[in-house]
Amino acid sequence: MHAAIATQAGSPESENEDWAGVLAPGLAVVLDGLSAPDGTGTGCRHGTPWYVSQLGPRLLTLAAEPANSPADALAEAIRQVAGLHPGCDLTHPGTPSATLVLLRVLDERTDYLALADAVLLLDTADGLKVISDERVNQLAGKERAAANRVPTGSALKLRRRAQLTRALRRARNRPGGYWVAAADPQAASQAVTGTLPSRSLHRAALLSDGASRLVDPFQLATWEELLALLDESGPDELLRQVRAAEAVDPEGRQWPRTKRSDDATAVYLQR
Repeated sequence: MHAAIATQAGSPESENEDWAGVLAPGLAVVLDGLSAPDGTGTGCRHGTPWYVSQLGPRLLTLAAEPANSPADALAEAIRQVAGLHPGCDLTHPGTPSATLVLLRVLDERTDYLALADAVLLLDTADGLKVISDERVNQLAGKERAAANRVPTGSALKLRRRAQLTRALRRARNRPGGYWVAAADPQAASQAVTGTLPSRSLHRAALLSDGASRLVDPFQLATWEELLALLDESGPDELLRQVRAAEAVDPEGRQWPRTKRSDDATAVYLQR
């Protein structure tokens, strides 16, 4: 499969917390690192950009071995990265972490994995499959609504965002909550996984939630239209359209969101 990648930080003043990588033929990963708003802490001296840059390559290398299931590859990658910073407090609820999607196209079968709210689109002979782990979006409803009621960029928004982060951390990597890649390999066993015949897969897209905004929450395209955009103009154009939409609603009044612009990453694969 042929691959195209685009990634962009949400702000020129901040480091990109997304990470994407592709290994031929048809192995791709997108990581969406979780931010730590001011005052929430992480217990780690490294930070999210470091974490995703360490986890991503290890996950690709481990998943390149067909004998490793995607979940087993993720568990081992998490374990290896945790071993790189034993001096940090890896039990801190804000320890660097990431949501992710993975796709592995083998000769006969295609494997996929999704952990938290990154999005995987699979255009198959049986139609379009939209794969994402939505448990995080079902939590902290009160705090999320409170954060959405105030304009982005305001001091109150920053406080409400920190409150939302703390509420979500109380449910992070816990039974009944939601799961992300952090320091506990057990999270990998909670991912959404599946397999389909490789012959049925025509094309695919892996998206961080900053890139999937064009569909949700902006509703400026359907998933089918987003795939068509990738096919016609590539992932750079998808990110351009996301940024254009954000620019016309800088305070988040039309499309409430925690950040005006988020890190955005898209990987497009086609035969």
